[in-house]
Order: sequence, then structure tokens, then C-alpha cells
Amino acid sequence: MQEKTQTFYHILPNGIKIVHRWTPSPVAYTGVMIGAGTRDELPEENGIAHYIEHCVFKGTAHHSARQIIHSIEGIGGEINAYTTKEETTFYAAIMCEHVQLTLHLIAEMLKEPSFRKEETDKERMVIMDEIESYNDQPSELIYDDFENLLFAGSSLAQPILGTKKTLRHISSKPDYALNWIQTHYIPERMVVFCQGNIKPEKLFRIAEKEFGNWMNLNHPDNRQYPEFAISCERARTYNKHTHQAHAMLGGHAYPIGHTNQLAMFLLNNILGGGSLNSRLNLSLRESKGLVYIVESTYTPLSDTGYWCIYWACDPEDYPLSLDLVKKELEKLREVPLSEGALRHALVQLRGQFAISAQNQENSALAMAKSVLYRGTAPEWQETMQRIEQTTTAQLQEIAKICFSAENSFILTYE
Repeated sequence: MQEKTQTFYHILPNGIKIVHRWTPSPVAYTGVMIGAGTRDELPEENGIAHYIEHCVFKGTAHHSARQIIHSIEGIGGEINAYTTKEETTFYAAIMCEHVQLTLHLIAEMLKEPSFRKEETDKERMVIMDEIESYNDQPSELIYDDFENLLFAGSSLAQPILGTKKTLRHISSKPDYALNWIQTHYIPERMVVFCQGNIKPEKLFRIAEKEFGNWMNLNHPDNRQYPEFAISCERARTYNKHTHQAHAMLGGHAYPIGHTNQLAMFLLNNILGGGSLNSRLNLSLRESKGLVYIVESTYTPLSDTGYWCIYWACDPEDYPLSLDLVKKELEKLREVPLSEGALRHALVQLRGQFAISAQNQENSALAMAKSVLYRGTAPEWQETMQRIEQTTTAQLQEIAKICFSAENSFILTYE
């Protein structure tokens, strides 16, 4: 039987948003999502958002790194964090009776990080190793390089991990990271979230106690991202000397909240989403056996977005695989889906949504992100109802715009 859920909202006097989704589960996912990430960094401080994410775990004014870990792990919980181009998130999975302890610890980590040099120097080396490891994984690195091509000249082109040079710069002075937190971790960009079996009134009281005194030190939320010029460079090739050719083809797409966002999500699922019966998988892998992996993704951001197709194949198969990818895009542009194909795609997506909703962790994080950018977090059934209003004509029109040759960029690893 599907678990019943209910979503509750609150805003603290200082502007921090609170969202709680009640479920019968004895396990809660709770934490803080902040609308500050790589995109907010100056070129010389590239990587500082991710660096801060790491370093706040290394000790506070009251707890050592080991005590922070033991505080959550000692009660059987799991604490985690991640950084994206636009967000930094700190959260934990714990039994519901430990929500207050968890939010108190996260608040302390964000408000009173010690940034002791002996600890941050260790973490800087960890991140440098992470960069080296990342550079050895072409299937991961290609996404950064593609964003660098697509958003050339803007902060969206910067890698989340930064570089060894910028890491040495930002770790040279403890005040650098502290000042960045004070400037960018401001209430209007923060969401305290929880999903689990805890009364909403109790969560709101906890959030008020732990985050109600969070002030932005007279740093207003005046962030305005400059418009970026669309690059004239449409193709780029790197000699990586890998045993496979890796390629990524894509272009610009719709931002969060755009009227075509959900239809674009459906279109991407048809093209090359996570199912083996996607058009790209059937064409390149099942029919021709050209690739081990082929997938497409659609990433909406606050004021822009992009779609991309990634695949890896033997170098001699690259020309044919590229031709087949382009043919699938052409079909979506030129041939409208039949009503039967649309119904099948909607049934498939409904099932995917229902299964995904059972993953409490992903559900809680998606809820927080939705509140961060849109102020509300609809249940998956409501989102699905909106997607079901999509027509075949709308999908074809989106394909003509987004999958056009004029909106296509390609990156290749040889």
C-alpha cells in the first residue's frame, strides 16, 4: 500500500524556509539546502563552495571532526553533503527521535566552523586527490568539459572541485572561507527540510531554535547572474588516449519553472532516459551493439538549463554512432509521436515516479530543491498530472527548438 504523505511549510522571521513531508517512516532525512554553489564563485576562488562543504566537517568551536562523525554515526545515522553548480546541501538519515540533535549539529557546523589550518590542509589534499581521481574517469569528466563548452565565459563553466591552484589560494587564509559563508549562506537562500514521522510543529520549533538567529550580516540577497553569450565554438575534441571514444552532444534548454520544463523532462525520458527501451538505447545498443552505455539527461537550472547525450564506443564505431544519435534527434523533430506512443511514455514515467518516490533520500532532497527555487514541493502525483497534459504537438515543437542543429554542441574524447 502506498504510504500517505502530507507536506507542511513555514518561514522563519529571518527568511529561512522550512518544509516537512510527514511519512509513517521511523527514519527521517533532514538537513539544510543552501542556494550557493560553484556558480557564485569568482574565478580565483573556484572550488570554494565544495571546499567549505568538506571543511565544516573538520571541527567547530565545540566539537572535533571525530566528535561530529560520532554524533551521527554513534546513533546509527549517516551524515552527508554535496555541492552542485547552484546548491550546497548538508543532511543526514537518522531515526526520527534524533532530528533535533542532527539539526543542532548541522547548524553548529555552518555557524561555528573552526577551519583549523592543520585540518583544512588535510582536506585540501583529499580534494586534490579527488580531482586526480576525477580526471581519470572520462565518463564523469566529460560532463564538466561539456559545461565548459556550453557555458564558456560564465561561472557555470567552472568545475565544482576547482583546481589545485585555486585550492591552494582559498585554503591559505581561514577568513577566506568564513567570509564566503557570511556572504553567500544567507537566509533567503536557505531551506531546512525534513521527511519522516515527526510532527510539523515540533520540526518548526527545532528549526526556530537552531536557525532562527541566523543573520546575513547585512549581506542582502542581491545575486544577479550576468547573461552569458552563447559560444561560437560548437565542437571540441580532446586527445585523452582512452581505449574508447567518449562523446557528448547537447545544447541549451529550459530553466526551472519554465512552462516547458515538465514536457522537456518527458521528451528526454523518451529519447534516452534511464530505461533500456529508450530510443537511443534501442538504436545504438540493442539494435547495433555499438555502445556499452548511452544516456541522455536534462538539467534545468535557476535561469537556464541544458540537455545532453553521452555515449562511449570503440573509436572505429564513433562515426556510425554519431550518425544514429543525430537520426534519433531528427525523428523527434520531424515525426510527431503517435498517441499510442505518448500514452506508453506516460505510463512508463508514472511507474518511474512512483518507484522513485519510495526512495526517501532522493524524495527529501528533491522536495528541498523545489522549495528553494519555487517555494513549494508538489507530490509526484500532482507533477504527473501536469505532465499528462502534454500533447504530441508540444513535444515536437520542443524537439524542433532544443534539438536543432543551431542549438547543438559536441565534445569528443579520442
